[in-house]
Amino acid sequence: MGKFYLTTTLPYVNDRPHIGFALEIVQADALARYRRLLGDEVFFNFGTDEHGSKIYRKAQEEGKEPKAYVDEYAKTFEELKHSLNLSYSAFIRTTDPHHVTAAQEFWRRCAKAGDIELKKYKTKYCVGCELEKTDSELVDGKCPLHPNLVIEIIEEENYFFLLSKYNQKLLDFYKANPDFVVPNFRLNEIISLIKKIKKEGLQDFSISRLASKMPWGVPVPDDSAHVMYVWFDALVSYISTLGWPENEEKFKAFWPGIQFAGKDQVRQQAAMWQAMLMSAGLPNTKQIFIHGFISVDGQKMSKSLGNVVYPEELVKKYGTDAVRYYLLRHVHPFEDSDFSEEKFREAYNANLANGLGNLVARVMTLAEKHLEKSPASLVDVHAYIAGAGLHTSEGLENFEFNQALDEIWGRIQMLDAAITKREPFRLIKDDPEEGKALILDMAAQLYGVALILEPFMPTTSKVILGAVEENKKPENLFPRFID
Repeated sequence: MGKFYLTTTLPYVNDRPHIGFALEIVQADALARYRRLLGDEVFFNFGTDEHGSKIYRKAQEEGKEPKAYVDEYAKTFEELKHSLNLSYSAFIRTTDPHHVTAAQEFWRRCAKAGDIELKKYKTKYCVGCELEKTDSELVDGKCPLHPNLVIEIIEEENYFFLLSKYNQKLLDFYKANPDFVVPNFRLNEIISLIKKIKKEGLQDFSISRLASKMPWGVPVPDDSAHVMYVWFDALVSYISTLGWPENEEKFKAFWPGIQFAGKDQVRQQAAMWQAMLMSAGLPNTKQIFIHGFISVDGQKMSKSLGNVVYPEELVKKYGTDAVRYYLLRHVHPFEDSDFSEEKFREAYNANLANGLGNLVARVMTLAEKHLEKSPASLVDVHAYIAGAGLHTSEGLENFEFNQALDEIWGRIQMLDAAITKREPFRLIKDDPEEGKALILDMAAQLYGVALILEPFMPTTSKVILGAVEENKKPENLFPRFID
């Protein structure tokens, strides 16, 4: 067993987290828990991105100091640890003093490599993305991801990272690592983008802002007139959380690792960040998993439409594990998915209340009534995880969380069907010895299901494991919702 590192992106703290980000953090948590189940030492990173124009302007609009503003919203992301039962190892904030120091050291290394240059420029800029935009990226003159925002024109002297130097190096890296981005079609997107503009090369990108105009950022080393551009600063968090650059031993033990990100971040994560790592002389990311977006009732989530879904509200109504279950099984890991509370409730009633919850009640009612000893002793935990959990593991290794849960629910349905077919409640009366043996076997199978359910629904797993170990029927796990 070894060391395993994974990180989510760091969301902006300009609003509380919605269900789209909950998807990413729950996916990462499931993989982290699975690797711990295998015996790995896991470092799971999560945190908040707290600098940049968007944050600065929001704080001004609300009449708050930027630090007070980000402190307030960072708490709403930290609260996900409880509401979604997250097992992350670190919650990094880009305003943390150590991160600021690390970002400045990273800058110095890129500058020493000759990859940072001060020059004047004029560009179109989307504050929503905190990214420069070319005409080809705009639709009717607007950013397709933030159509309600006006594209701004920035004309000033900034520092630039010379991304143009890394065009061929990135293509060579992708060729040598064909599984670098999952799913593969996301890697093809960035390859196509690079090749499309290969004659000109990838464009250098601005990595600073004038402090006189936008002071909310990490100070540029040796130039107090500039602060770092938010993307340059935030990406460094993936390694500063490991104690880089001071804690070389910890950094080398865990890095490179796996990154989780949304489909709007392929260029930033797979190209910009990888070129920055090359420039700083550090190992590239091991692998990047890109997930799709969640729409609501067929529309993009928007505060103006009033259709934003917040995970804590679903949790209050249906419970943490029900929300985790839905995001991991009924939201496609690679493609966009549509959410509605009606779909959520249908899945809850069919698969949790009538499915898993009913099965646990049926099996444990029989076990509590007819067995003298706990069935848990019959299960070799490590052997079961390695054997029966194999197909579940394959799904998780490939980031196919839905298929992993399909495999588990297949086992749940088989066990439920076996109870209906073999009728242990009748057999125990006609042949007590054979009936007990059947009930014992079914309870042991339930215990095995609970073992491999832990990465996805940890509380439910714990309750079922405890019930089998104590040979006692638990309270109703998932009360049915009736419209």
